[in-house]
Amino acid sequence: MAEHESQEFGKADFVLLDSVSLEEFMANLKLRFEKGRIYTYIGEVVVSVNPYRAMNIYGRDTIEQYKGRELYERPPHLFAIADAAYKAMKRRNKDTCIVISGESGAGKTEASKYIMQYIAAITNPGQRAEVERVKNMLLKSNCVLEAFGNAKTNRNDNSSRFGKYMDINFDFKGDPIGGHINNYLLEKSRVIFQQEGERSFHSFYQMVKGGSESLLRSLHVSKDPTAYSYIKVGGQVKSSINDGADFKAVADAMKVIGFTPDEIQTVYKVLATILHLGNLTFGVDGDTTLIENSKVVAVIGVLLATKEENVGKALLYRTVATGRDVIDKQHTTQEASYGRDALAKAMYERMFCWIVGRINDVIEVKNYDAKVHGKNTVIGVLDIYGFEIFQNNSFEQFCINYCNEKLQQLFIQLVLRQEQEEYQREGIPWKHIDYFNNQIIVDLVELQHKGIFSVLDEACMTVGKVTDEVFLQGLNSKLAKHAHYTSRKVHKSLEFDRDFRIRGVQYCMNKDTLFQDFKRLLYNSSNPVLKMMWPEGKLSITEVTKRPLTAATLFKNSMIALVENLACKEPYYVRCIKPNDVKSPLLFEYERCRHQVEYLGLLENVRVRRAGFANRQEYPRFLQRYKMISEFTWPNHDLPSDKEAVKRLVQGCGFEHDVAYGKTKVFVRTPRTLFCLEEQRDEMVGRIVLFLQKVWRGTIARMRYRRMRAALIILRAYQHYKVKSYIKDVNRKFKNVRSMKDHGKHVKWPTPPKVLRKFEEALRSIYNRWWAWTLIKDLTPEEKLQIRAKVATLEALKGQRPDLGLQRTWEGNYLVSWIDSPDTASSFTLVSCELQRKDKFMRVLFSCNVRKINRFHKAEDRAVLITDRHLYKMDPLKQYKPMKSIPLYNVTGVSVSPGKDQLVVFHTKDSRDLVVCLQGMVPAGDSRIGELVGTLLSHFKSEKRKLQVNIASPIQCSMNGRKCTVIVEPKINQSQPDFTKSRSGYILAVPGN
Repeated sequence: MAEHESQEFGKADFVLLDSVSLEEFMANLKLRFEKGRIYTYIGEVVVSVNPYRAMNIYGRDTIEQYKGRELYERPPHLFAIADAAYKAMKRRNKDTCIVISGESGAGKTEASKYIMQYIAAITNPGQRAEVERVKNMLLKSNCVLEAFGNAKTNRNDNSSRFGKYMDINFDFKGDPIGGHINNYLLEKSRVIFQQEGERSFHSFYQMVKGGSESLLRSLHVSKDPTAYSYIKVGGQVKSSINDGADFKAVADAMKVIGFTPDEIQTVYKVLATILHLGNLTFGVDGDTTLIENSKVVAVIGVLLATKEENVGKALLYRTVATGRDVIDKQHTTQEASYGRDALAKAMYERMFCWIVGRINDVIEVKNYDAKVHGKNTVIGVLDIYGFEIFQNNSFEQFCINYCNEKLQQLFIQLVLRQEQEEYQREGIPWKHIDYFNNQIIVDLVELQHKGIFSVLDEACMTVGKVTDEVFLQGLNSKLAKHAHYTSRKVHKSLEFDRDFRIRGVQYCMNKDTLFQDFKRLLYNSSNPVLKMMWPEGKLSITEVTKRPLTAATLFKNSMIALVENLACKEPYYVRCIKPNDVKSPLLFEYERCRHQVEYLGLLENVRVRRAGFANRQEYPRFLQRYKMISEFTWPNHDLPSDKEAVKRLVQGCGFEHDVAYGKTKVFVRTPRTLFCLEEQRDEMVGRIVLFLQKVWRGTIARMRYRRMRAALIILRAYQHYKVKSYIKDVNRKFKNVRSMKDHGKHVKWPTPPKVLRKFEEALRSIYNRWWAWTLIKDLTPEEKLQIRAKVATLEALKGQRPDLGLQRTWEGNYLVSWIDSPDTASSFTLVSCELQRKDKFMRVLFSCNVRKINRFHKAEDRAVLITDRHLYKMDPLKQYKPMKSIPLYNVTGVSVSPGKDQLVVFHTKDSRDLVVCLQGMVPAGDSRIGELVGTLLSHFKSEKRKLQVNIASPIQCSMNGRKCTVIVEPKINQSQPDFTKSRSGYILAVPGN
């Protein structure tokens, strides 16, 4: 059974219909089409209805659903048939084939492409490069063959106008290693004539619309297809086909396959030559036939790489050998036109056959030795043209319809034979089924001496002028009494000496003569590729050769060979149906579809499948699906064999009267029994699922609990272990830290477990505090103050000034230490003592000589004394006489530059900033900016006040309430730092390098 689909979609297999009638068959087909189910089974045959829209059922996800599954495990699909053929080939080492048939426009070509896509997707799991190359070649060959062998018809935008049978060769592992393509009877008449609303082959329009300007110029072709007689009808047809994009895709595919640039160019030249041939016109000058547009002949000569006069002669004359004499017989205008058309058709056909042969050269298996590589198995895919009836049905259409009749006969024979063989193999009695046998139609065409092909051969061998009338007379004399043959003698609506009818299909005759002169012309071309297409042209006009086989005989022989080839393989079928003639995704034309169902023999196929038993399954598979119905088989049986278990199950359900038991399979007679089994199974599956869900959920909950409990125990033990290990490791590493020279600063801390990260941070903090305490516990109060100041400097200026002076001792009060001014130190000492007595400050923080800017914007030498209460400005030239003082609480911040200069700006609350540059340092390159900033920060911090420190260049300040900028500029000739006035403020010039 296919995967159980809802009843709203109808029956997934026509065999399961309640009663076999055309009405029920059509109703089920229509329902599934309207519900978007385009595939339905008849046993192992897939019936496909063209949806005329894109469907999202061919992606990678869908491929995975069908890969390796049995035919009835999933809903009907092309992939199921492709997988069944692949499994049969791989498991049983047997050649298989997939026969795709149906009317033109029923979706055969698309079906073959999806089958190829599926086979390519499921093979080569090892991604071997050579196998990937072969797969790519096989897929690309489709693109090329469609361009040159397909055309838009009134029924189908991409109709195959040739028959194609592709063998895909597989190695013993089931990977594709090559292939071979057989093509059958290209509809070459389409080159020169198309029905109204149809086009010629895609290749013409792709070249004209997609070719580059330089290519078309070299071919003397314009971009307007209506300019060429042969494709004018198709050029006027509006179509959704993107010829430009297709041209590029085909060119790329030809390159991938291995066509050389010269070969591709020759193909374009042949197409262009055919277009120019169609525009040739013939006229008469007295008794002489001539070409009216002779310039076209010159173009054709260039394209064919031959002389212009040779082209003209071949078109206007026919060389005839009479004994030893050779004469040139001039054509009439009608004969010249026939010859031109025959040449165009033959050139296209030869080119197409050459393309197929060229593809085969690339994809055929080479150097394969069965002894070394294992047996080479094959899957064949047959995409043959569909049965069609046109207003004018030519010889090609006659052959196409004969081919379909032949394949239909093969289908019926093989299906009946397979059924009969299976029943005999299983020991089940076989009941004969009546069905329409179209062997009479096949015989009418191919029977020796009496068939239409034989009459045609006889007409061709007639001495003298062979005409359509001669052929029709032969048909009338031999087939006039045949029940399925009609001509004008019987039916008055047919044309005299032109038309005949077979089983309701009317055919008209048209003689197609290709003179030997054309073959010699093309063989003598200097283009080696073109020459290769016409090997028989090397024969001299006087050479006598065996009469070649007619096109009809060649086609009949190829059809017989194809049928024999298919008959020796295990066949799988895809029967395509066209729902309407207007390509609508919504319209299901009942009569149109009914005719196809009857012609394809689908109802007979259903009857054959249901002749004795509608369904058959192997015992293990039957048990696997239905064992839950019986207590004797659930969950497993203890009977002697699966066959006995199936018997007990069927007896328990009361269906023993409707079932037969074969050697390996159980056969169910009516679909009703199968449906009853399915209903009982569905009911039991629901109960089993509920029971399994209950048990499984309980099991899952218990398993989850045990895992969580075990995980918690393990987690706690592990955490305990990691904590103990960490504590022990820390204890071991820091055990002798007191006796270490650096008190353990070099010791690397162990990585803590996640749970102890905060603990480690606290431990590090404790250690750092202890380490700092060991360093400063023996320092004097003055040294501690200096350490605090240096730390403050480091926090404020680290990385922002090059020299902070941290490596030296900070004196602080430099003017009293006899370092900067030994001659005036005593004077400064007296002044500072007087100021201490007067202002009651506790200690001096910093003192130094400076260069400052006064209120007149002039630079002058001064000294600054910073105590814990005031900042004093002094005049060193007047025994350090105090000039002015600034209360320290009035200072809000200091600004310094990021350079090596000694610029300092003291910011005050009253916007009367003090701008100074420290100077007079000993040694001369000493920097005291870091000491000044650190000392002030340390003092402010001790008083719990905030001092803003800015590092900037330029520095913004306020002088007597006016905003100004101080810029530091190095100058080469500057010996000492000095201030100058600028437009925006002041410039501190410092000595350059």
